[in-house]
Amino acid sequence: MSFLRLAAVPYFWVVLVVQERIGLAALLVFLIGGTDWVDGWLARKLGQESELGAFLDPLADRLMIASAVVGGWWAGVLPVVFALPLIVRELGVAVGAAFLASRGGGTLQVRYLGKVATFLLYGAIPSFYLSSAETAWWLFTPPAWIAGSLGLFLYWWAGAGYVSDIRRVLT
Repeated sequence: MSFLRLAAVPYFWVVLVVQERIGLAALLVFLIGGTDWVDGWLARKLGQESELGAFLDPLADRLMIASAVVGGWWAGVLPVVFALPLIVRELGVAVGAAFLASRGGGTLQVRYLGKVATFLLYGAIPSFYLSSAETAWWLFTPPAWIAGSLGLFLYWWAGAGYVSDIRRVLT
């Protein structure tokens, strides 16, 4: 399932940039985010957890969120005060994870707090998209800001935990 989630990311870009279908792009973000939970649940339930899956699952999340944020910012559907902190955090964690791996420290273990933040962001981002697509904006704008603000806060909090993890492993 992680492979399907990864394969859906380029399709998202086609829908957003080439076809300019904001509503469908929002649906893709929501579906790809929803399959994150299903992917993990199925792997545990069927006893198919693997190192490859443990690598691909967060990779699919990061690529989708980064794509949705950068694409949404570029398309003018995400406010800069929401998009910029997400991009900075993603870059920071990516650099930290690469640094850890280059020093032989392995990979970062996903934190529960990061999963909660990702869940909130997977709800907030498509809501911002739908708000900008004038699809009942009054219905999607408040949840976008509420879930987005809380998700952003938790995302940074989890990011601080990852920095602590990197320091602990490397010292």
